[in-house]
Amino acid sequence: MNREKISRIAHTHHPIKAPLDDDSVRELLERGISRPDARVLDLGCGGGEWLLRALSAHPRLRAEGVDVSRDALGRADEAAVGLGVRDRLVLHHGSAADFAPTRPYDLVLSVGASHAFGGLVPTLAAAREHLAPGGRVLVGDGFWENEPSPEAVEMLGDFAGLATTVERVTADGWTPVHGHVSTRRELDDYEWTCWGTLAAWALDHPDEPDSGEALATAAARRLEWLRSYRDCFGFLCLVLRRTSD
Repeated sequence: MNREKISRIAHTHHPIKAPLDDDSVRELLERGISRPDARVLDLGCGGGEWLLRALSAHPRLRAEGVDVSRDALGRADEAAVGLGVRDRLVLHHGSAADFAPTRPYDLVLSVGASHAFGGLVPTLAAAREHLAPGGRVLVGDGFWENEPSPEAVEMLGDFAGLATTVERVTADGWTPVHGHVSTRRELDDYEWTCWGTLAAWALDHPDEPDSGEALATAAARRLEWLRSYRDCFGFLCLVLRRTSD
């Protein structure tokens, strides 16, 4: 069972692939979108969930998304048609790190996709290349709330603490104008929902060839979360402006 299928099923009831509830997503977008006719770019857009919400809330906004998954882009396209916003959305198949647009954007998004760039600071470097003067970046990445175990670092990456993470961002020439640290409820809801959804799919489809693997994967991921990183992993979203344009 490939990772993309696992992720698609697991996120059925939590389409935002980050530990954020709907109110947090709405607030972050409102803080990031500075004008009603903004041009928005999502680097690593997946199924386009952030862009679809932005387009639905702002009828003059135009958006573009980049992702390596044709399947995810297909779902974004289908959803945009259903919402009546397809004429304002452009989707690009390819690496977000290699994307080369012809015009700058008022908001550049990259939430939970820093692995595509090699870390948070390289993600911001990529976003900077696409940003219009006075524009904003909405970025989301992990941090360590408490000292992580070696197993947690191996699973999730070599993050820093919250203060150090923000210091690295500001040292790179950015000023936070809004931020959100995911709550314990958001973090727990995300994990319970994803692995519970995958497990439920396996139980509901016992004749599917991937059913047994899906059930085992859900159990393994749930145990990794509970034993290895629940008490140390945090998630931070920042709305940023360049300190000097």
